[in-house]
This record gives sequence, structure tokens and C-alpha cells, in this order.
Amino acid sequence: MAAVSKMKRPPLVPTVILLLMIAAAVFAPWVAPHDPLRQNLMARLTPPVWETGHWTYILGTDALGRDVLSNIIYGLQVSLLAGFVSVAIGVAIGATIGLIAGYQGGWFDTVTMRAADVQLSLPAVLIALAALAIFGRGLWIVIVVIGVVDWAQYARLVRSSVLAEREKQYATAAAAIGASPARILFRHILPNVTDPILVQISVDIPRAVELAATLSFLGLGVPTTTPALGLRIAQGYQYLFSGAWWTSVLPGVALVLLVLCENLIGDWLRDAIDPRYRSNKKIRRAAAKAAAKS
Repeated sequence: MAAVSKMKRPPLVPTVILLLMIAAAVFAPWVAPHDPLRQNLMARLTPPVWETGHWTYILGTDALGRDVLSNIIYGLQVSLLAGFVSVAIGVAIGATIGLIAGYQGGWFDTVTMRAADVQLSLPAVLIALAALAIFGRGLWIVIVVIGVVDWAQYARLVRSSVLAEREKQYATAAAAIGASPARILFRHILPNVTDPILVQISVDIPRAVELAATLSFLGLGVPTTTPALGLRIAQGYQYLFSGAWWTSVLPGVALVLLVLCENLIGDWLRDAIDPRYRSNKKIRRAAAKAAAKS
């Protein structure tokens, strides 16, 4: 892994925004001004504070009188949980399979890689929709489904790295002194294949957030009582062109900000720890400058 001292500093603004979102999600019960599920029909479709001048509902309310700001804060909690936990599940399953397949080879390698090929040939949304149709709706069901969908790409990524690492001197030396295959895999080879895993994680977390929001928007993700951003966007969409734009637009802005910040930090991480990506980026910049001068 690249030395920390050689890594550039992360982008300031996206990092600060993402940290604030994470802090708001973690401390949601203390930060949110209202209960996100509490309905107040007397205050339904109240505009945001810059239109009313009243601070009771800072970002307004939806058609059921629920506070939009509180729903956004709790929605960030759902999105971050779905993103991080589902990717962790995918990494745990895929990396383990990839390690064993790449080191042992044989029938296990053939079967798992063909299964990975089949999985990668199908759209993730289609697989998730089929699984949710079978197992039903629920936040943890969505998280597990997204995590299981992600295993194939980690399995192939880790397997390809293990195929190169298992022939190196440190691995053959460990096998020569009688180290068990499990010790060789998890003590010696795994630390040397973490860089591509981290790069892939930086890409998959915002993608998992988007997929969870998409499923919720379609009404097949979390239950309607869960304050998820995708669900709130869908519920407020019917009022978008009737003047109550804030019920759908503001949760959408929060989701875009979350995914954008995660992508920008992921780009920094990929640039910092992947030397091939860093070299290609320098080549692209040099080519762009040469083209501009010509």
C-alpha cells in the first residue's frame, strides 16, 4: 500500500460535507428537530423558512405534515448504513471466495468464476428486484441483497491479484517452511492485495447508496414508514409541479450531495493508492496540455 506520507490531502470541501452528514446521521436523535414519522396535517406542505420566515419547520413539511429536514437527516442514516454495510458484506464474501479460488485453483476456481461471470452479466438492479420480490421489503433485506450482488466483482478482482502474488518468493517461502494455506492466504497474500480492494470499495459505496435509493424510489426497498431519501423523493414527486417542490427536491439534493462527496473522495483515494491510475492521469493531463497548445 502506498505510504501515507506520499498521499495527497483529501479534498477539503467534500470531506467536510461528508463528515457533517455522517455526524448528523450518527447523532440523528439529537440533531433532528422533529420526529421524522410524526404527522401534523394542520401544517401539511408548509414551505421552507426562507418563504415563511418561521423556523418551526426549517425545510418545510411534506403532504402528511412530516418535517422534511428530520426526514433528510434520518434518510442519510439509512443511506450511509446501506452503503457501508452492504459493501462490507460484498467484500467479505467476494474477497474470501477470490482468495481461495486464486490460490487453490481447480474445480472451485472454475465453478465460482463461471458463477461470477453469470452474475456480472445481469444488471444489479434486476437481481435486487428479483430478490426483493422473493424475500420481501426491509432495510436489512435491502442491505444483504446489495451486498450479495456485489460479491462477484470482488471475487474476480482478488482472484486476479492472488494469481500474481502466489508465485512470488514470500508466498513460496512460506509454503516451503510448512505454513498452512490459510496462514499464507490471510497472513501473507491478503495484505498485498488490499490496494485494489480499497480502490473498488471507493467506487462501490456511492453505487450502493444509489442502488438502495433507486429501490426505495421504486417502492420495492424499505417500508413506507422508513425515512429513506429515495422513498421521500418518490412520495414528494407528485407535488413537484403543484408548487410544493421542496418535498422531493430537497431530499434529492441531499442524496446528490452524499453521492458526489463520496465519489470525489473515492477519486482521491484511487489517485493516492493506485500508481497505475496516477500514471494514467498524468499522461492524460500531459496529452490535454499538448492538445491545447496545438
